Amino acid sequence: MKLQVLGSSSKGNCYFLTSGNETLIIEAGLKWKTIQQALSFDLSNVVGCLISHEHKDHSKAVQDVMKSGIDIYCTEGTAQAIGVTGHRIKPIKHLQQFKAGQFVVLPFPTQHDASEPCGFLIVSPKGEKLLFATDTFYIENRFTGINYFMVESNYCKDILCQNIEAGLIPAGMRDRLLQSHFELENVKRFLQANVSAETRMIVLLHLSDGNSNAERMVREITELTGIETAVAEPGEIELDLFPF
Repeated sequence: MKLQVLGSSSKGNCYFLTSGNETLIIEAGLKWKTIQQALSFDLSNVVGCLISHEHKDHSKAVQDVMKSGIDIYCTEGTAQAIGVTGHRIKPIKHLQQFKAGQFVVLPFPTQHDASEPCGFLIVSPKGEKLLFATDTFYIENRFTGINYFMVESNYCKDILCQNIEAGLIPAGMRDRLLQSHFELENVKRFLQANVSAETRMIVLLHLSDGNSNAERMVREITELTGIETAVAEPGEIELDLFPF
């Protein structure tokens, strides 16, 4: 299985997950032309597009994705908030499994300032389990046997507070972040509760430009879990540890 990162920040989020000859798009928060170029303008192997919530840095290209004949999988709340309808919208529900091509997907609830956000537990055609969770400050569900984590690690609380005290960002931003994004210590608690002997890699998503420290996040999570950890940066990441 291969992961291609196109963007993972407030400027735009989009990822390709490829197994065999099938590609699943996760988020469409970039210009459609950028996404097309990354696919070499070949959409024949794309089996669907998952959208976690309606914010533009995750959903900007949804209309164009639909017009190109690709199904969008999102909750009804997300579809309504984006303002899209039609046969290409495939409504999904929390904790109700569905298939996109040969990928099996289980949506689960996340906590964000959005209408009906969700994360995704994705099982590849080979049986690999990948958990995707972004733009959330808490995840209530627990998971077993996850091979790969793609999880937001947006900010460090101490860095955020220092920036507020220095007048670099408005104090009101603190409350929004606390109630909508994953802070490093919360990420560590989540991983500690869900990493298992089957886990092979952790990929950190959606780091804040000014309130995070990538090196520190990677170091602390690696020390805590003993699992290879990387930051999602544009490029390819081989998830080639199957069979386990």
